[in-house]
Amino acid sequence: MAPEREGGRERAAAGATAAGRGQRTRLDQPRPPRRRILPEWDPDAFGRLSERIARFIGTGRFLVWMTVVIILWVLWNIAAPSELRFDEYPFIFLTLALSLQASYAAPLILLAQNRQDDRDRVNLEQDRKQNERSIADTEYLTREIAALRVNLGEVATRDWMRSELQDLVKELDAHRNGHHDRGVFPAERSPGRDVDDR
Repeated sequence: MAPEREGGRERAAAGATAAGRGQRTRLDQPRPPRRRILPEWDPDAFGRLSERIARFIGTGRFLVWMTVVIILWVLWNIAAPSELRFDEYPFIFLTLALSLQASYAAPLILLAQNRQDDRDRVNLEQDRKQNERSIADTEYLTREIAALRVNLGEVATRDWMRSELQDLVKELDAHRNGHHDRGVFPAERSPGRDVDDR
């Protein structure tokens, strides 16, 4: 009886766990996307669009077109028949349109400047790292060149070997001609002197 009760408890616990799993979120599966009230947009795409608009606003072409539109607006509302005028003399609608354009242009320009500042910061960091690598490489090459110079100072060069060989040839010629100079070849002594020394 006791084993059956324990088995029943195990089955009930397993069943409760299985039923509870369906209600809880599972860690081995991704969460379903949440529904959002506000629309989603890609920040990079919006930033690129703002940079494009800010670039266009900063050109002479935009200033020319805006000047042409304002002049036509003013001329139409002064010279056109009164029934066709849509903005009378103080040009309140024109002022509203220009202030609306300025209120949107300023944040777009600031957003474009912030993105440019971020790019400049990344480029500056990359330049700084490149400069550090270049300085480290230059210091390494300087140390290697200094070590080579020190080692080359101890190595016989071609000119030194040539001068030594020329001196030996001169000494051999002098020895062959009978003008043997004592002390030139200290290891070579006359046989009579060697006998005397013994």
